[in-house]
Amino acid sequence: MNVWPHIPEETPLAYAALVDGKLCPKGQASPQVLYDPYRVVRVLKRVGPRGSGQWEVIDFNQAIDEIVNGGDLFGEGHVDGLKDIYKLRDPDLAKELAADVEAIRSGDMTVEQFKRRHADHLDVLIDPDHPDFGPVNNQFVFLGGRMEHGRKELGKRFTYDGFGSTNFYLHTTICEQSHHIAYKMMTGKTHMKPDFINSSFVIFFGTGAFEANFGPTPMAELVTNAITEGRLQIAVVDPRFSKTAAKARWWVPVQPGADAAVALGMIRWIIDNERYDARYLRAPNKAAANAIDETNSTDATHLVRTDKMVFLRPEDIELELPEGVDSSYVVMTEDGPAPSEVAEQGELFYEGELNGIPVKTVFQLLAERAREYTIEEYAEIAGISPSLIETLADEFTSHGKRAAAELYRGPVQHTNGYYTAQAIITLNVLIGNTDWVGGLGVGGSHWHEDGSKTPENGPFPKSVIKNAPGGLKKFGLHVNLETETYEKSTIFEGYPARRPWYPFTNELYQNIIPNAYDGYPYSIKALFIQKGTPVFATPGGHVQAAMLRDTERIPLVIACDIVLGETTMYADYVIPDLTYMERWGIP
Repeated sequence: MNVWPHIPEETPLAYAALVDGKLCPKGQASPQVLYDPYRVVRVLKRVGPRGSGQWEVIDFNQAIDEIVNGGDLFGEGHVDGLKDIYKLRDPDLAKELAADVEAIRSGDMTVEQFKRRHADHLDVLIDPDHPDFGPVNNQFVFLGGRMEHGRKELGKRFTYDGFGSTNFYLHTTICEQSHHIAYKMMTGKTHMKPDFINSSFVIFFGTGAFEANFGPTPMAELVTNAITEGRLQIAVVDPRFSKTAAKARWWVPVQPGADAAVALGMIRWIIDNERYDARYLRAPNKAAANAIDETNSTDATHLVRTDKMVFLRPEDIELELPEGVDSSYVVMTEDGPAPSEVAEQGELFYEGELNGIPVKTVFQLLAERAREYTIEEYAEIAGISPSLIETLADEFTSHGKRAAAELYRGPVQHTNGYYTAQAIITLNVLIGNTDWVGGLGVGGSHWHEDGSKTPENGPFPKSVIKNAPGGLKKFGLHVNLETETYEKSTIFEGYPARRPWYPFTNELYQNIIPNAYDGYPYSIKALFIQKGTPVFATPGGHVQAAMLRDTERIPLVIACDIVLGETTMYADYVIPDLTYMERWGIP
């Protein structure tokens, strides 16, 4: 994929091997990583206070024995080993306990009923008064970073099925979580990219072609060629004058976290000046879109009940569905309300009452939201001039569908990131550029790195990759409170909660150590860190470093790394890892 033009598929391997690809600077630094004189090559055990930098070299088998069996490992008192934390070992019992914990959450069983039913097994739980904490097994936490496929699947298999802990985590929230969720909620896909080969204009929000993006190695060539050949102009919305901004026609030095003000200002200008693709937006379903040579449709014309802020359903206004249509929303047409699944087009702007229910179209709501501020007010929030917002909006809508708004980490690594991403993605929707030459595309598929997509389900079927023979049923609250609902827990005590709960997201990397340190919802006994450094990668990393130093709150820390890094230095044991050039894997 780094070679452009692509090598023909029928090219013999012997010839293809002679064609030079491209390597990013990180890849070119591989020899430095491989031959780093500070590589960890033996197992290290701390002999001083945690974080003191005092180590001894021990045998690998000794490390395994101590980590598994525990004991007075550091002369500071007893430390539970993994065998002590591996409390629940019966797969059938795990299933029974998990089912009854769900019954507690749904209100079908009380805690007292649970305790009576499982009186002989309460010792396997973290806290019998709070069965939804799960088994003691959950006090083992696997904290991964940017783990590759292969290792990731094995880590999950070990933690979930093998050890019976619900606490396996990757780095996603400090990477692209809100970006992916915003795209998923708006398009059904987690990632889309501009067609740089054919685009005429691209706005980069908080990212670029030459840094901080997915695949800058092939992307840089495409964008560089397009700019130098005069086929492409770009704008960069970024507080920092990046390498990409240096090559842009417009640099927009937005205030950090205010990217949404730029996007909403552009949306207002586009709507006020009717520069959106009305023909595309008025198609309320895929069949209607296909009839006008579009591959997809939007909900711009769908009616929303403003009393409940949910989509209006046909049954709400006693509108009959045609035969063969099981479910639908409602749009307003020239002939009145109609099911969205069969209408050929709908009105973009509509506000009124149907059957006594107040309704507005999605597009009407978008316009009203964008018009809550003037362009001058948006510009003030963003820290730029109003004319710059107008110029960007004008340029963005002057290329038909050969324009795109691209975003990545910059705009979304804030508490308002999800909504900022939605505002930016909306720019693409307004011009209907998805699946068009020069617009946005989802790209091609690939054979999954875990090997499960190969013919006949491959040598490693999903069932083998994910499930260990005789594996345990994991259950209980995640220590970082991801995908958990406070009101359904046994520690619901009104508001505010002691720490934040996150029912709609997962992989909350930054929340694991703080929650474990605080003992909310419960404390942990062992933390295994692999290819991750939360002390460096999370905001306020110095606070997490202080937490890791506390051996009472987090009794055992094991790290697997190639060097003594910002987080590894606070481990009790450091297991030497291999670089990607020394092992089989899928980087």
